[in-house]
Amino acid sequence: QAQLVESGGGLVQAGDSLRLSCVVSGRTSNNYAMGWFRQAPGKEREFVAAISWSGGSTLYADSVKGRFTISRDNDKNSVFLQMNTLEPGDTAVYYCAAATRWGIRTPSEYDYWGQGTQVTVSS
Repeated sequence: QAQLVESGGGLVQAGDSLRLSCVVSGRTSNNYAMGWFRQAPGKEREFVAAISWSGGSTLYADSVKGRFTISRDNDKNSVFLQMNTLEPGDTAVYYCAAATRWGIRTPSEYDYWGQGTQVTVSS
């Protein structure tokens, strides 16, 4: 079992940056591929970024490519999402999630989820 807790969200202006953190606890927590998802009001939960358990491979949604960077520190059982040049369209609740295999973009295939952290970007 793994437990995930996100933090780092907040209210910022367009062009600002935020760094989200997700701490993973539980048995073999460092062996999971990790993903970040977001869900805006009235929209489906969408894929943002993912990183392999070793940290050697990453992938991003087209909407955030070049602005967001996913990383992880397995010694600290943590995964991060550095969000730069934020836009109002980035406003959403951001969730981290853990999967037992790499390359998944579908929320239903992730095994564990955090509680979410709100990111609000004003114009």
